[in-house]
Amino acid sequence: MEQTELNWLPSVLLPWYEENKRDLPWRKDKEPYHVWLSEIMLQQTRVEAVKGYYVRFLDVLPTVAALANCDDELLHKLWEGLGYYSRVRNLKKAANVILEKHGGVFPRSYEEVRALPGIGDYTAGAICSICFDAPTPAVDGNVLRVISRITEDATPIDLPARKKAVQEALARVYPAQAGAFTQALMELGATLCGPNWKPRCGECPCRPFCGGAIHATAEQFPVKLPKKGKRVEEKTVFLLSCDGQYALCKRPETGLLAGLWEFPNLPGKMETAAALEAVEGMGLSPRAVFKQLERKHIFTHIRWEMRGIFLEVAAPGGEFIWMRAEQIEKEAALPTAFRQFWEEIDHV
Repeated sequence: MEQTELNWLPSVLLPWYEENKRDLPWRKDKEPYHVWLSEIMLQQTRVEAVKGYYVRFLDVLPTVAALANCDDELLHKLWEGLGYYSRVRNLKKAANVILEKHGGVFPRSYEEVRALPGIGDYTAGAICSICFDAPTPAVDGNVLRVISRITEDATPIDLPARKKAVQEALARVYPAQAGAFTQALMELGATLCGPNWKPRCGECPCRPFCGGAIHATAEQFPVKLPKKGKRVEEKTVFLLSCDGQYALCKRPETGLLAGLWEFPNLPGKMETAAALEAVEGMGLSPRAVFKQLERKHIFTHIRWEMRGIFLEVAAPGGEFIWMRAEQIEKEAALPTAFRQFWEEIDHV
């Protein structure tokens, strides 16, 4: 990769970042636990959505030891709504490794950080540079976009070789203020050079040497490989109620949404008669159907098309756990796919 343009990055980005950085709760200090938690939460999740979760999580689990010893139900409840629950399960696994292997002290070397469960090249690079000022680039979609536009490189950013090339090129220009430089690159890619709007080249400190700005080609980059279509799965979700209690069950301990609570559901979209028959097959006696709702939820590779059927049964039963609304709100972590039906309960 051509290095000429990248050589200018530290001298323009560091002062720009100091003047323009957003006031975010995880930038208050360089505590590795805090930086690690924020980076995991920010994966696939908007900054504004993460702010509240981050503060609440640390209020309840202020240390790595507290995280390691946290009950799984509470852990999932703290994460409820953030999605990609494997992230929080890996957080707890890594916390236990830190206690058992590192004596409760967060490791400092890139190799040891990278070896923790749930931590990849990007997160390890972010932690080591931000917390310890190590010259370890953190290359995510934001950074790949910035570099692709500066260098006008049409190599698809989905290719592992492309990410590795950018990591190596950035490592050669990293300044002593490694943490600030990492965050400056992230900040530029999240603000002026963002993914879903016209880049604000006129305000960008990289404009004098950015090929995309000079040649007005920035919007052509980055290039990505064609997306594969998502697999569609249809489901009927049953919101079963009786005397203020609601039927819940646990998902399997492995696979999609592992170990989380869900409402009873079956494959396919059922019409009312078939749904009532299915409820009887669960060992319950349906009394009345209140309403039906159509909803969808998109995962990385799957799209669920769901029909929610709200109905009352004569008595609690079946192979379910029956909870009152306040217990569900306090204790049961409902994935967003199912919570969108739960949020309609007050209107039934």
